[in-house]
Amino acid sequence: MRFINLALVTSAVVLGACSGSDKKQDTAPATPAPAAATTAAPSSGAAGTAAPITGKTVEVKMMGDATGYRFEPANITVKAGDGIKFVVVSMIPHNVAFDAATIPADVKAQLDANFGAGRASELSSTLLTTIGDSFTLSLGSIKPGTYAFYCTPHLAMNMKGTITVQ
Repeated sequence: MRFINLALVTSAVVLGACSGSDKKQDTAPATPAPAAATTAAPSSGAAGTAAPITGKTVEVKMMGDATGYRFEPANITVKAGDGIKFVVVSMIPHNVAFDAATIPADVKAQLDANFGAGRASELSSTLLTTIGDSFTLSLGSIKPGTYAFYCTPHLAMNMKGTITVQ
């Protein structure tokens, strides 16, 4: 019974914190500086070094409304080397995170490195706090498999999905 009460109180607090306006703020989100051109070969994707996106980039909307909190689409199939651009559409804040306990050891370091400058902590992006903010995750040098991800602030509201790398 205590667990249920705790879950209800936690959900109420998160919903209250996330019930901000859907209006776009006047300030544009900061964009990273473009990478300097080099004559060196592209990164091999070694652990600790972000692997570049060498294929297509799929866009995923991060949203919340009367039907719930969700990634749209929630289940994505891509190839190694593709990228996923997560875009905030409504009900901020959002992020993209993976449970380190579910990621194979031989994938974890590379996936973490691929978060690049958008990394807040291990296998987690920074919180995106403005409608229109985005975060792009490279799947360069990621071996085939299915990887579950979620939005930390809205995990209790079942905001999660899967990425299948072919």
